[in-house]
Amino acid sequence: MFGLRSRPFFVLVITFVVLSILVNYKVTQEFDNYTIHYFQSISGNHTIDLFMWVITEIGDVKWLVLFSIVLLIVRPTRRIGLVMLLCIVAGTIGSGYIKGYVIDHPRPNLEFLGSKFPYSIGKDTFVLGTDGSFPSGHATRAAIVTMIAGYAFSHRFPRGRYLLWIFPLLESLSRVYVLQHYPMDVIGGTIFGIAFAAIIGNKLKLYKIFEKSKT
Repeated sequence: MFGLRSRPFFVLVITFVVLSILVNYKVTQEFDNYTIHYFQSISGNHTIDLFMWVITEIGDVKWLVLFSIVLLIVRPTRRIGLVMLLCIVAGTIGSGYIKGYVIDHPRPNLEFLGSKFPYSIGKDTFVLGTDGSFPSGHATRAAIVTMIAGYAFSHRFPRGRYLLWIFPLLESLSRVYVLQHYPMDVIGGTIFGIAFAAIIGNKLKLYKIFEKSKT
């Protein structure tokens, strides 16, 4: 977990600000539109469609909050669960505020032409009355969970923890595939989630999860 005064954190913040400006002024709109129309055209494989729907639903706030509560209940993972829960809730509200009241970027208005899903795709319920697109709340939460879980695994599985980043990658891909977000939305959400996890993780002293192993 990098520090708040470190170069990586500074680069993340600057990158998110620059990306937000580009999206707000429609600089990336042509690329976004081209990509989202491409994904609309390739849907139709029932197995892939259903897989992408499952992945995008896993990123819904209710499932990740439930996952963090389970970690919170178990004593050895209590601090991890607490940090993850606060990050997920605050990150959802934060990304929702930005896409609802700061960045003027509506969601894709395209019909999904693939298989019919078992039920409609869920939306961020913590932010009522907003339906903006940038940054993606699902991508934000996926990055938050991966950052915190990866940090927790960093001592025992220093290399294997990088495999956890498959989750935010698939989550971001699924959001574009089901036509809920543009590519820039999920990129911005991932960056926002990483930075947010670093802020909360440092403030709540997540590093203390390793203190017992040092004694």
